[in-house]
Amino acid sequence: MLLGDHGLVASRLGADDLGREARRALEALDMCTEYVQDDPCHSTGTVDVFVDTAGQPEYKIAEAVAWDDLEWTQQWAGLAAQADAVCFGSLAQRSPTARATIRQFLNAASPKALTIYDVNLRHTFFSRAVLHESLELAHVVKLNDQELPRIAELLSLGGSGERDQAQRLLDRYGLRLVCVTRGEHGSLLVADGQIVAHKGFRIRVADTVGAGDAFTACLTHDYIRGAPLEEINDRSNRVAAWMASQVGATPSARGRDLNEILAGIGTS
Repeated sequence: MLLGDHGLVASRLGADDLGREARRALEALDMCTEYVQDDPCHSTGTVDVFVDTAGQPEYKIAEAVAWDDLEWTQQWAGLAAQADAVCFGSLAQRSPTARATIRQFLNAASPKALTIYDVNLRHTFFSRAVLHESLELAHVVKLNDQELPRIAELLSLGGSGERDQAQRLLDRYGLRLVCVTRGEHGSLLVADGQIVAHKGFRIRVADTVGAGDAFTACLTHDYIRGAPLEEINDRSNRVAAWMASQVGATPSARGRDLNEILAGIGTS
């Protein structure tokens, strides 16, 4: 929404107090909840987030919850067919049911839609098979500098460094773009014949929850509009840096100009 896109959440909540609270929170952010399913049998998913002294989050994720039981519906089929971009991750595929539904969603998307795989490895909630199949369904892959060597090992990519491993990942799966985020140290974008690095911005960190998702949103927004990689890298780092300087995963920028906010990043 902050970037001007019409973002939609396709997920599932329990028919409980937390589920109703989550709906109210989405509506307060002017987010459509039409594609958020109600689950009468499972509780709403919860994540306990612990932020360390460096502002880095650790997660304790509840299991066997509503979003582990995503249901494929005609409503979701219609949404998939209309989407300009679809972002999916590893964690939501930890159950066979949710994994199959996500596959159906991606297969129902328009051939023109951009598919973004945000790797997000969490605990043991992933496997080599999930990684391999997800990469085969993706056009763009975003992962961090700790996830890249783990994936390179699991998939036997080889390579002696970050750039080499990212290039091998791009080549192995015929990807359009590989993005490696480095936290406060910026990011690396690797596309066919292009490697663009960004050193990041120095900010006072409030917490980093949501910063990675903000980066992905900005990268997607600019990529589908054909922006140069240098511009994508700079703006995505600015958006993520602003998010990390705010408290909470969904800070409000109402009444403020986005370009003015981003221009001020790294200047103080």
